[in-house]
Amino acid sequence: MKKISYAISLTAVLIASNAFAEYSDQKFKGEVLTGLDIATVQTVVEEEPTPAPGELGVAVYETADAVNPDDMQMFIPTSMYVRMGGGLNLGFLTDSADYFGSTRATKSNSYTTQIGLGWNLSSYVRTEIDFQHMTLNFKDMPKQSANYNTVGGTLYFDFARRYVQTGDITKRRTFVPFMGLGVAFGAYGFQGANGADGAVIAAPRATLGLNIALTDLIGVDIAYQYQMMIGNGFGWDASNGGVNSISNIIASVRANF
Repeated sequence: MKKISYAISLTAVLIASNAFAEYSDQKFKGEVLTGLDIATVQTVVEEEPTPAPGELGVAVYETADAVNPDDMQMFIPTSMYVRMGGGLNLGFLTDSADYFGSTRATKSNSYTTQIGLGWNLSSYVRTEIDFQHMTLNFKDMPKQSANYNTVGGTLYFDFARRYVQTGDITKRRTFVPFMGLGVAFGAYGFQGANGADGAVIAAPRATLGLNIALTDLIGVDIAYQYQMMIGNGFGWDASNGGVNSISNIIASVRANF
């Protein structure tokens, strides 16, 4: 008899399991709607209409279906970022170098590289310390070149808030224009006989650019950079002292963390 009772019990469990397994989402929705049909909300003021049978349940499911997870973003403000990139010298916006007092050497195939560490102070303001290496080559003078190595600090101002909150949803701007103003110090040298070299000050260093956000944390900066270089001359056998302008277009990747 015990074996028979065990078999009956096992059969009952299997039947119950199949019943639960067949329980579907559609049945659950139907039960909720039916329940809301029966338990309609009674308002205190009789003049106000009560919800139609099942109306609240329908609204719940319609709202859930209308929400697109791709439109909902959670933004956690970052405090720092790193930057790395490089660019080309704009020869037509850069002063020509002196070559033994009689020749003006114009730039050709010149470039700069940059790496920096920055702090996001607010949605509009950030500051950055960076290292730049610049190599100047000269047209019709393939054996001559100049190198600059500078460390600088820049204060940046974004012209638009990087993240915009609409209700409970925070959206990221794709394009944010910005400008920067700073100063840099370093050393430079014009390679070859009688080349000017020594300490250099870039003051001011001005930047105007556009940030293109690829993700919440990574973007690309494309910027024009102007530097007024104060040094011991600019070229070969050049007069001591002086101020010269150097311009570059720089593209860099900025990664927030």
